[in-house]
Amino acid sequence: MSSYLCAIGTANPPHRIPQLQIADFMASALELDEKGTRKLRALYRVSGIGQRYSVLPDYARANGEFEFFPNTPGLEPFPSVGQRMAEYRRHALPLSVAAVRACLEQLPEVDYASITHLITVSCTGMYAPGLDIELVGALGLSGHVQRTCVNFMGCYAAVNGLKLADAFCRATPGARVLVVCTELCTLHFQKSQQDDHLVSNALFGDGAAAALVQSAPAPARPSLALTAFHCGLEPDGHADMAWHINDFGFEMTLSSYVPRMIQQGIGQLTHRLLADLPVRLADIRAFAIHPGGRKILESIEQALGLTTHDNRYAYQVLRDYGNMSSATVLFVLRDLLAGFTAADAGAPVLSFAFGPGLTLEAMLLTVAVGEGKQVAQVASMKSAAPAPALVA
Repeated sequence: MSSYLCAIGTANPPHRIPQLQIADFMASALELDEKGTRKLRALYRVSGIGQRYSVLPDYARANGEFEFFPNTPGLEPFPSVGQRMAEYRRHALPLSVAAVRACLEQLPEVDYASITHLITVSCTGMYAPGLDIELVGALGLSGHVQRTCVNFMGCYAAVNGLKLADAFCRATPGARVLVVCTELCTLHFQKSQQDDHLVSNALFGDGAAAALVQSAPAPARPSLALTAFHCGLEPDGHADMAWHINDFGFEMTLSSYVPRMIQQGIGQLTHRLLADLPVRLADIRAFAIHPGGRKILESIEQALGLTTHDNRYAYQVLRDYGNMSSATVLFVLRDLLAGFTAADAGAPVLSFAFGPGLTLEAMLLTVAVGEGKQVAQVASMKSAAPAPALVA
């Protein structure tokens, strides 16, 4: 039995802030001198990001007009974890509901009460009773829906959510699984001039994405069959990408070595994913790569021989939204899925996401139309002869 990603809906908070305006906020908050401000603005200009969204209006305001941060020199007393989690709880539910509605309005044949499983994904906030239970009430889901939470796994966690959805569909005929990734990264601004914090402050934005996975393709629109998954771990990068809870929010470690490590490991990861499938890298028709940052996208292109056109959906999401942690790769897949037609049936799609560990996740998806006969053939590839070695 196969599983199919049938629709993706997304949502962002109302505050859309140009990247260089955020740079001005950061320079003021960090109390940088003229030279430091110039360097910071240069970092923001080359980030590949044009704008980001935040649940906080403060990033577009000057000191004296803030709603969340203190209107004091140095933003003291700096907001605590508790204050940030209160904001997460206030904003996570309505943003998640908006993403789910944007997803399911594409599938009029799907009733909310028919959802059998709910998977919530987040690394930027936690509470209990949590977002999963609140979504049941807000959406009118069955009280018997099976709930699973994927917490604190970082930017690759959407892939783990899809793996769970795939397993549920394969185990339960007729399963309909709702995967909801909600990340409010901008709550965790760190007032630090360390390079890791400067980079993370320049990259992350807020957003939510919801995906419906079920055991049959959508009847009137292309779907994506979840064909194969592979996870790689680069232990040498254990300290180079990390996510810790500290007294003043969640602190991201994102060293300058991460793009190089991903570049070194991505070829082997791709080979292992495709090794038992009659699909080569040259057969891939579309790519959905998590835009962790411009340098990460460029490193993958160099390693796999891709062009910026191959990677255009990732660049567009990075430009328009920044890095929204786990939700981001679903934004990329949303844009890909919207462009497929019946003529693309059977086309393979390669997707990657990365996060703490250093973890590298890969998945192969296949365009499915109607009853998905051509996808059933692809889904059985595990029994086929191994493909020749991938040369990346």
